[in-house]
Amino acid sequence: MSILVTRPHPDNEATSESLRARGHVVLLAPVLKFEPVAFHDESETGYSAVIVTSANAIRGVAPQLQDLGLLELPLFAVGEHTAAAARDAGFAEVVVAGGDAAALRDKVMQGARDKRLKKKSTLLYLAGADLSRDLGGELGAEGFNVVTQTTYRMAPVKLLPRDVCEGFATHGIEAVLHYSRRSARAFLEAARDEGVEISALAIPQCCLSETVAGVLREAGASRVLVAATPDENALFDTLERALRTRLA
Repeated sequence: MSILVTRPHPDNEATSESLRARGHVVLLAPVLKFEPVAFHDESETGYSAVIVTSANAIRGVAPQLQDLGLLELPLFAVGEHTAAAARDAGFAEVVVAGGDAAALRDKVMQGARDKRLKKKSTLLYLAGADLSRDLGGELGAEGFNVVTQTTYRMAPVKLLPRDVCEGFATHGIEAVLHYSRRSARAFLEAARDEGVEISALAIPQCCLSETVAGVLREAGASRVLVAATPDENALFDTLERALRTRLA
């Protein structure tokens, strides 16, 4: 029996390695494909800090970071995974939030209270093409000037791998891991197109957040579980709980 990981490449490789270390057999079905978007900033805005909600946003702009002069700025990352990507890219001062956009907003506001940032300073938000939350607007309402720059998009992958379709057909997949609302939707569309939607939704769907879980519930999934906190270790704990319950 296998665990299906729908996370895009390259993050799915690290997830797969961690799951195998826990004794699981893993199948990969990256249902979104990363596509960088060229960074164009023709203004001469002086930024006080960078905010990032995804490691992909850093990957998208990584070749330009040195020339743009952004590495000297403090960076506020949504969680530890994104923070690690920022450090790898060369950011020296990285502030880590609690794993979701609300926590990142609060961390930036805390930065203003701690005098790390000026309340009306300009922040550069490196973001994806499809935003599930208006983080820039929320920080703008708190007095910050937020400039949003799209550095990547995630394109849906229309087909599931053959071994994944066969796994659903033969009931060889125990659970599915979901990391974002967009990837959950892409997974559902691909499963529907492949004719395996009923089998796919009959097994536990383990989700990183309640926002992700809502997509699966609306689609009719019979068992949707949500991680206690929006991080991978908590998601793995949710997976183990789902498997124990299934075997009980």
